[in-house]
Amino acid sequence: MNIKKPKIENEPDVEILTQVGKQHEIILFNDDVNSFEHVIETLVIVCDHTFEQAEQCAYLVHFTGKCGVKTGSYDELEPLCKRLLEAKLSAEIH
Repeated sequence: MNIKKPKIENEPDVEILTQVGKQHEIILFNDDVNSFEHVIETLVIVCDHTFEQAEQCAYLVHFTGKCGVKTGSYDELEPLCKRLLEAKLSAEIH
């Protein structure tokens, strides 16, 4: 049986991604100050994480030193990152 792979004229996914614009990410960094509870609670409130998502991020930050906690446009992420910083977490937009 000889199955032919369909020929793709253009790549709509590439076009869609370029139309959306560059995606950025909030990176949360480890520190020796904040408790797991505070980090988890803040991620749930600020980043709209579920408890499980926030807990996983907290463990990744603790064991690897950093974790991406939210992606989006810079304009979407800037106020969220400011709130994380106001909560005394260490975060940056990349």
